[in-house]
Amino acid sequence: MKSPAPTTGAEKRIHLRFDKIFSVLVGSEIYGESVAIARNISSGGLLVQAAEVLPLGSVVTVHFQIADTDDEIVARAEVKHHICLNFSATDGDQPQAARGMGLRFIDFDDNLPLSLPGTRVLH
Repeated sequence: MKSPAPTTGAEKRIHLRFDKIFSVLVGSEIYGESVAIARNISSGGLLVQAAEVLPLGSVVTVHFQIADTDDEIVARAEVKHHICLNFSATDGDQPQAARGMGLRFIDFDDNLPLSLPGTRVLH
């Protein structure tokens, strides 16, 4: 019996992605803290574009600032992937590159008091 052919380019992710770009603070006890750009977030993790990527397996905290408040959401995550994005600048100059890390959420700090304003649009 012949097995079915694998589907090329099929979506294999198990979590729906929220394609937004925003800044986060990524912290590590060993490597310190740095501001990074979060992209492509889901309930399982996110892609973080950063100047320096941390070693695979590193455990970090990700601080999400909530707009219009002093509160934040803090998640612990593990570095699962490294990504290098190569692209051309719009003016045709030298090729550009950006590095990033795929982070898998481990848990969230649920001891933080959140004081969200009464009505907000979260997108």
